[in-house]
Amino acid sequence: MGWKYFILLFSLFLLISCTVLQEHIAPQAAPTQVKNVDVLKNGDTSGIIVENVNYFENSYGFLAKPKEDGVYPAVVMMHEWWGLNDNIKEMARSLASEGYVVLAVDLFDGKVAKDANEARELTTKARNNLPDAISNMKAAVEFLKKQNNVDKKKIASMGWCFGGGMSLQLALNEELAATVIYYGSLETNATRLSVIKWPVLGIFGSLDTSIPVASVKEFEKSLNQLNVPNEIHIYEGVGHAFANPSGANYAPEQTKDAWKKTVEFLDRELK
Repeated sequence: MGWKYFILLFSLFLLISCTVLQEHIAPQAAPTQVKNVDVLKNGDTSGIIVENVNYFENSYGFLAKPKEDGVYPAVVMMHEWWGLNDNIKEMARSLASEGYVVLAVDLFDGKVAKDANEARELTTKARNNLPDAISNMKAAVEFLKKQNNVDKKKIASMGWCFGGGMSLQLALNEELAATVIYYGSLETNATRLSVIKWPVLGIFGSLDTSIPVASVKEFEKSLNQLNVPNEIHIYEGVGHAFANPSGANYAPEQTKDAWKKTVEFLDRELK
């Protein structure tokens, strides 16, 4: 029992709340196209290497890294509720082309959702086994630390939606160098957030009913009380998952600006 057990229970409550709210979002089909590439890329990704790697028990992640020899900062990337699909892999490629070693993890045991109902089932299973998901992500950090081309003191977490919440969960359970959250479930209690000693970037939409602005403001307030460096950006007129190219809320200009802010944040904190 004790404090860690309480944190896990409270975190589980937050994840359940987020997914219940997602159920009221208009039904979506799973992403079938990778549309963010032209929006996000400053150049091509020919200078990177990609491979599938076994980083935790039977879980395989997507590793993207620069071809050129060197020591690079690294990012553990968490997928949306669709799973480790082509969109997330393209995001990993794009970030790797900026000079990062990126490990996109798989929190769904190799499954990729075909529709919103299946995505809901997969996230329910993951949230009901939160300690396993945390172990999975912590193993990803350890995997990166063992790579010769990774700066072990410069590892960040990053994720969107379900993965945004998981990015924060990793931050609550692992020492990192930076954390990026795109419209994910938030912890607002300052005591529980006090374990975070590094900069945090948050990207949100003003019309997001899953992650309301009031919750974002409470999160920001708690970080400020703790003197945790943070950048919280709330984009006006856009809703949940606005950076998801397959969804009805997709906002390409805001997505491009958010990605620019993300890369600048990571460059500043990790390089």
